[in-house]
Amino acid sequence: MAKYKPQHSRLLFIDGKVKEGKYPNCSSLAEEYEVSRKTIQRDIEYMRYQLDAPIEYVAKYRGYVYTEEKYQLPAIAIKESDLFGVYLAEKLLVQYEGTPIYDSLCSVFKKIEDSLPGKTTTDPVADQTKFTVFPPYSTSIAPEIWDTITSCLRSSAQVEIKYKTPEKDAVSRILDPYHGVRFEGDWYVVGYCHLRDDVRTFSLSRIMEAKTTGKEFVVPGDFDFQQLSGSHFGVHWSDGEIDVELRFSKRVADYVTERMWHPSQKISECPNGDILMSLTVNHLLELKRWLLSWGSDVTVVEPNYFSNEIKATLQQAVENYQ
Repeated sequence: MAKYKPQHSRLLFIDGKVKEGKYPNCSSLAEEYEVSRKTIQRDIEYMRYQLDAPIEYVAKYRGYVYTEEKYQLPAIAIKESDLFGVYLAEKLLVQYEGTPIYDSLCSVFKKIEDSLPGKTTTDPVADQTKFTVFPPYSTSIAPEIWDTITSCLRSSAQVEIKYKTPEKDAVSRILDPYHGVRFEGDWYVVGYCHLRDDVRTFSLSRIMEAKTTGKEFVVPGDFDFQQLSGSHFGVHWSDGEIDVELRFSKRVADYVTERMWHPSQKISECPNGDILMSLTVNHLLELKRWLLSWGSDVTVVEPNYFSNEIKATLQQAVENYQ
């Protein structure tokens, strides 16, 4: 459907102008709609030969007119599933509510809605209240921070930020922003940190101030975010790779196997109904948080040092309740 939306919008425009009775021609229509004269000519031929529109050129007035006063453009053919997808997309926008990008997305969606024809060969889905989208928890990002970072990302402009990590004071850094990432309700910017002389990841919610330095940079030709993040589990990564083996209890086996948690995961079933999952990651921080969410239903088999780290964390948690 998307392929013909621009043309259908032009057809509606041409139809409206012809109905005004002012004898528009290809040149005037092209100039007002800001397209080429040939494009308008093709549209009129399409209306005449494909839609059977009674549109004729009147030499006396040097423009077009409908020879049938009550002519109406036929409804555009659109599948109900496609139309439902458009309306459901509006509900999916709720996951970005509260972020600086939300208003922009709503504006774009409104333009998509406006580009749809006034009538279709199927009625819109009648009851949208049957579907609800619960948004994920999201961090708060100051609009001015969002605008500055995204602008510098698009224009490859260097930016100076004041960045605050937990339990530490804000530190000024010069950053060459390479790539933006959305992950679990937070936005991150990946780029070269001049302070650390390395490519680092920064949460936009932790940037206290941001301003362009007025300098531009060139993203290194060997920078590839997909290759850099590689076997990541979450938004953090490191240079090396770690083989991990996990054992999930029978009680949660179905919940674990019904999803793809990581591209490298391999799952096998144990005789007692437990499952073993093996995967290769390049950072353990997000994996650790995920494992802790499963409580007593998961055990780290390998590597041993990771198992000990999980054990120490759980022991500390128990002591907190003593």
